[in-house]
Amino acid sequence: MPIFQDANGLAVKFFIQKDIPQEIQAELCETITTLGGRVEVKVPRQGFILVQPRTSEEERLRQCWRSTDRPERFIVPYTYVEACKIAGMQLKQIFMERGEPIPMHIHPSIANPNARSALASRILHSGGDPDSPLQSARVILADPNTEVFQHLIKTYQNTPGKHIESYLWVKKCIEKGALVFTPVVYKNPGGRRPGEERTQFTEDDEEHLCQWIAQKIPYKETGGRTGNRLYQQLCEQLQTDPEYSWVSRHTWQSWRERYKKNASRLDVVIARLVDQNRPTQGQQGQYGYVRQPEEKPKKSRKKRGKNGEEENGDEGVVNNSVEDLAQLPVMPMPAVHPIQPMIGLAPPSAPPQYQNLQAPQGYPPIMPASVPLPMPPATAPTPTTQSPVEEEMEDNEESEWAVRVGNAPPPPWAKRKADGEPEDPPTPTFNASALVALASMHVIDQSLHEIANEYRFTMGEVQEYYDKCGEMSRTRRRFQRMREFLTERFTNDEEE
Repeated sequence: MPIFQDANGLAVKFFIQKDIPQEIQAELCETITTLGGRVEVKVPRQGFILVQPRTSEEERLRQCWRSTDRPERFIVPYTYVEACKIAGMQLKQIFMERGEPIPMHIHPSIANPNARSALASRILHSGGDPDSPLQSARVILADPNTEVFQHLIKTYQNTPGKHIESYLWVKKCIEKGALVFTPVVYKNPGGRRPGEERTQFTEDDEEHLCQWIAQKIPYKETGGRTGNRLYQQLCEQLQTDPEYSWVSRHTWQSWRERYKKNASRLDVVIARLVDQNRPTQGQQGQYGYVRQPEEKPKKSRKKRGKNGEEENGDEGVVNNSVEDLAQLPVMPMPAVHPIQPMIGLAPPSAPPQYQNLQAPQGYPPIMPASVPLPMPPATAPTPTTQSPVEEEMEDNEESEWAVRVGNAPPPPWAKRKADGEPEDPPTPTFNASALVALASMHVIDQSLHEIANEYRFTMGEVQEYYDKCGEMSRTRRRFQRMREFLTERFTNDEEE
């Protein structure tokens, strides 16, 4: 169906402004005829008047032929024909009210000049006026992705008859073929609407709530069922466990208030769930159950009777006090003998350079490795026999701890030595660790002497370097290299 034909198949009539250049008029006539329309010599009662915008002839035609009595006669720019050809349809004059173009303003927030030009052309060919100033425009077109758009909405939201629209709004109106403004609705300040009920709690909600509380706090006497954290944790499960999707029906405050207001009824259900899930003897339970601590034995207190004798206050109670343990029969233990170092063991053989070492003065001589040590007697004493030391300790126990009674003579330990009487010499003690230390020091000194004698350096020089490094092999290598260097240097001097 041709573009410039109505529903009845009749051609749409056009009148062309007379002072438009002849070549443009000829092109317009050809295009209109091709698209099914017809060019009239006089202004038609119903159709289009093609004018050249911003000319005096255009103003005269508008004043003469624009009338509310002829709503189906439109005055459009002559580019309207080409725009309909490009769009593939006859563009409706939708941006008009009471036969007048709607004044529109393209806001600078639409910064792209090509977009602004295309937008103005669409408005103009659809009956609107895109060149109106901001204050007098009825529709302000702006970019919705800028902050200016929201500022314009707040500024003119209370101005009657003024609309803030997106630049995409023009295209939507053209596609629909009608002028439709973006609806404005009342903003709800908050709260439920009149007659609207909130999400009601169901039996499943209460069952899930009781299961959660039975799992986390099985016993009410421990406290915590009305705290905030219990129900906040419940809502946190929604983010990690899809099985808790039922939690999203209410907020954590609503879950808490539900239990708080129905605690007496829900506690019965929780107690029943706890009894069902209680672990049997020897099994591990759910969260909230812990091992029962073992009972500590009670200590019995001994009471003193009238006769001063101690009586056991708790009968049938196990008493593990020190006094009761002391009454247990003593098991015979083998007698303890003084430790004899290295008895029956052959000492390890020493290196050749250490076999002729002599012990320092005042210490027993070092026994050579070839001399066997005396062996202990083959028969060990029985547990019932006592060593001479123990017998002597028993004999002297009374005399050592005896005290003076009345006018009796003082005990032996309290008697002073007479003047001039020589005191008993102290018993020398043998310290094996000290002997080993002195022996090791003696070995180090011997090694340092060997290094000094072998490479012909003073003992002080060798001792000083060893104190710095602490390694015998490193000390030996150093003085060996020094002697080789000196020998080589002075030998070369003699040859020269």
